[in-house]
Amino acid sequence: MVTSTDWIQALGLIPHPEGGFYREFHRSAHVLQQKSLPPGFTGKRELGSVIHYMLTSETFSAFHRLHSDEIWHFHDGSPFLIHIIDPEGIYRKIRLGRNIHLGEVPCFVVPAGHFFGAEVSEENSFALASCTVMPAFRFDDFEMPTRDELISIFPHLINEIMHLSRNGR
Repeated sequence: MVTSTDWIQALGLIPHPEGGFYREFHRSAHVLQQKSLPPGFTGKRELGSVIHYMLTSETFSAFHRLHSDEIWHFHDGSPFLIHIIDPEGIYRKIRLGRNIHLGEVPCFVVPAGHFFGAEVSEENSFALASCTVMPAFRFDDFEMPTRDELISIFPHLINEIMHLSRNGR
């Protein structure tokens, strides 16, 4: 049986600022000029980028948002729970995994501009996915507010925010 440590070593994963572990393994050689990008982007962007991303039961992905859509592709381990808050403050949860009989989906798109976080759904487990971002991910397109900042925007979601946020940056 492959463990989280096996995956971390095999894929060369490193800690991600939002939580969990990652490694970029593809960035498109094709570039979009700024005039071709939606509002909010500064400078040029590659067409897309892809990372391997892993969470364990001891880690979570804190609420954050991107200027780009992010496509999650499930690979191994326990299902992910992806928590999403849309710009109007509507909350929903998606189960990313293999068991369609439990309502899990193998692939899911988090739309640009939505806050989202993730966690592993089972104790003593891990979850491995790849995440495709188009236009390509850059940290200047990444926003991860503090817990207090998120609660001030979405006070009706205090429980969800407390669960998947951190006090400091």
